[in-house]
Amino acid sequence: MYADKEQKEILQSKGCLLTDQYLHDYEDCFVNKWDELIDWEKRAKSEGSFFYDIFRQRNVQSIMDVAAGTGFHSVRFLEQGYRVVSVDGSANMLVQAFENARDKGYILSTVHTDWRRLSFDVQGEYDALICLGNSFTHLFDEHDRRRVLSEFYSKLKPDGVLIVDQRNYDRILDEGYSSKHKYYYCGENVSAEPVQVKDDLVQFEYTFPDASVFHLNMFPLRKAYMQKLLYETGFGSVTTYGDFQETFRGEEPDFYIHVADKGIPDQS
Repeated sequence: MYADKEQKEILQSKGCLLTDQYLHDYEDCFVNKWDELIDWEKRAKSEGSFFYDIFRQRNVQSIMDVAAGTGFHSVRFLEQGYRVVSVDGSANMLVQAFENARDKGYILSTVHTDWRRLSFDVQGEYDALICLGNSFTHLFDEHDRRRVLSEFYSKLKPDGVLIVDQRNYDRILDEGYSSKHKYYYCGENVSAEPVQVKDDLVQFEYTFPDASVFHLNMFPLRKAYMQKLLYETGFGSVTTYGDFQETFRGEEPDFYIHVADKGIPDQS
């Protein structure tokens, strides 16, 4: 997806990972195991009413799920009566998401596209846009991160809300890795551990009960940096939650969830 071929070749020569790396990471057999990693029932219980509370407060009716994966959130929101468009750069993920939705009696509206092309490939504006599952950290290039957030911003209605999450990379980089595996990857007997940690790369290894092993490469975004990017994109307010709680100690959460409102904050 890099328009500048010379830039791409320079980055590759320096050993830099590109945003498109995830397309190679999510191979067919890994996608087929993704739901085993998540455990839909346990994940739903851990989230509780977090997203619905945010949507109700803002009168959300339409949602774009830009990292739909195998459809967990898209299907949950369809079940609650929201209008949902499911977007992913991985065709393998969207195929599985469509099948998961169909198994539950829903027809998923899917768009296979790169986040950097949302304004070209997805019609309309939405009340809410979600980018969950640590997906934003697939973006390794600073320009791509800013471009994607601008695309997100442009696809929201004037009073729309963006919800984007990330692992607690501050703790991973500063303290080492630990996880309660309570909120996100709830599957039984499935291991998700970093096997490489650097300032510009964290590689996670996923091991399943059948001894199959897969890897995902992530850029370790720090919380303050992510908040800064959101404000610089133009979002009027940003509230960061830790594992779906507004009050938390900085080192404790496994995941941060940023809720960014597009509208200008109330000055009264």
